[in-house]
Amino acid sequence: SWSLSGAEQFALRYADGPQLYITEQARAARQLLERIQSHSIDARLEALKELAKLSADPTFAAEYINMEGIGTLARLVESGTHFGEMLAFTLTAFLELMDHGIVSWDLISISFIKQIAGYVNQPMVDVSILQRSLAILESMVLNSHSLYHRVAQEITVGQLIGHLQVGNRPIKAEMAHQLYVLQVLTFNLLEERMMTKMDPNDQAQRDIIFELRRIAFDGESDPTGTEKRKATYTKDYKMLGFTNHVNPAMDFTQTPPGMLALDNMLYLAKVHQDTYIRIVLENSSREDKHECPFGRCAIELTRTLCEILQVGELPNEGCNDYHPMFFTHDRAWEEFFCVCIQLLNKTWKEMRATSEDFNKVMQVVREQITRALAMKPSSIDQLKNKLRGLNYSEILRLRQSERMSQDDLHSPPIIELRERILPEILELIKQQRLNRLCEGSCFRKLGNRRRQEKFWFCRLSLNHKVLHYGDLDESPQGEVPFELLIPVSDIKSVLTGKDCPHMKEKSALKQNKVLELAFSVLYDPDETLNFVAPNKYEYCIWTDGLCALLGREMGSDLTRSDLDTLISMEMKLRLLDLENITIPEAPPPVPKEPSSYNFTYNYKPSIA
Repeated sequence: SWSLSGAEQFALRYADGPQLYITEQARAARQLLERIQSHSIDARLEALKELAKLSADPTFAAEYINMEGIGTLARLVESGTHFGEMLAFTLTAFLELMDHGIVSWDLISISFIKQIAGYVNQPMVDVSILQRSLAILESMVLNSHSLYHRVAQEITVGQLIGHLQVGNRPIKAEMAHQLYVLQVLTFNLLEERMMTKMDPNDQAQRDIIFELRRIAFDGESDPTGTEKRKATYTKDYKMLGFTNHVNPAMDFTQTPPGMLALDNMLYLAKVHQDTYIRIVLENSSREDKHECPFGRCAIELTRTLCEILQVGELPNEGCNDYHPMFFTHDRAWEEFFCVCIQLLNKTWKEMRATSEDFNKVMQVVREQITRALAMKPSSIDQLKNKLRGLNYSEILRLRQSERMSQDDLHSPPIIELRERILPEILELIKQQRLNRLCEGSCFRKLGNRRRQEKFWFCRLSLNHKVLHYGDLDESPQGEVPFELLIPVSDIKSVLTGKDCPHMKEKSALKQNKVLELAFSVLYDPDETLNFVAPNKYEYCIWTDGLCALLGREMGSDLTRSDLDTLISMEMKLRLLDLENITIPEAPPPVPKEPSSYNFTYNYKPSIA
């Protein structure tokens, strides 16, 4: 309409706000790419500043990426010549462009990873650079399985934690989450070792087993006759406690625990050599039936620790059960194993166990470790102190106490009382859920990028007949315009997780972050209202409330927890007067009717 020549070379862009483009074109992207490669530092800084702002726009990002603009930014980072504000804008632009999902994270070079990790490992790096570097590493970990090893090789836990201990950092909350995601790398690597079988024909792996034998029985290395004697070590391997005395490598072919068990044993033998030698020699001097087989115990203990800590399972972002001691040591997993193998040897002696008692000992050790971890020790030393107080005698006492308490709860009168209380408690929980739905909640719109998050609000009407919802203009605290509504009578069902339409549209990598918080309302005519809850609590509240509206069972973890808590509290209140009184298993028998009722007193007033 303005009669411009070469109209396809121009684009419309908002002057205020986020300054996003309206029409597709490549000229602005090409100009920015040329300015970024300029020899003038000032011109390059201004170009990077503008690029960091415009990269959030999908149209511009697609054009810029098509010109191999991401490669240009990556080379700027790899060169190591950018610092301060210029580097911060470069990292911001790179992260925004990658967040569009157009380019795979698997294409990132090793030199780029090393450079980003170098910024994180610097003790006093600029806050803006540290935050963006952590965000890039976090995205690598979440979006590419092949980058696990590369990132983990460059990052140390001690350095990560050091950043949280520096004062005057305004980004600690976000950093803590990013550091948590990077620490999960440790467990991802453990999972891979756990699922790796040992190759009995691999000489390097067999040499590790030979090293375990040498440290235990030979002390210093003797290179003169070692190779000749390897075939005669069957007796030593039996004393080490391996199941297969001839070829111990066969003990590590089962997954889990695979090679992870051998890694743990080698760490104990090299780092805690005195402890390792003491355990092996102490057991080799016992009678065969009372010997605690070190090799078999170490393999089974590794499997048990993986089960307790859920190594190999996907991280659950809604779970609050974490163990701070794993953030206090660069080799926390291996140190944890070393503490537990000593506990196992001690418990074996306390139980005076024989080879037939192996599974019983492992059950006790599992219980000792589980109870100690439940106390949330903040360091490996604190874990040792907790385990000292949980010897075999204490475990027996705790079991007896819990068994007596549990027996009372299973007596027929208590079960009958519980069944009478249950409907009242369920109704109470249902009313609480519906009241929360009437208050309403704020939800984030899925698919929005950083600094462009938009929110919407939904609530249930006070008469429980209509769902109101509408977009929020600026923030979660903004005014709520309830423009749209859904009659409850039109709702067909509530979908969760993978069944939700908005989860099927996303890639598997993106689903992991929100899959457990997603739910949808299916209503006539075959339309859906899609939600992503801000946290696990809100997810349980809304799914329970919607199920209650539809007359269905509330089956969330929160409902089960609330039900157990409220019923337990109500039962204790009602049984308060019966404390220390034995409740009979059955009601007392009703006596037979008397043959006559002549024993009653017949009062007749006398006549004066």
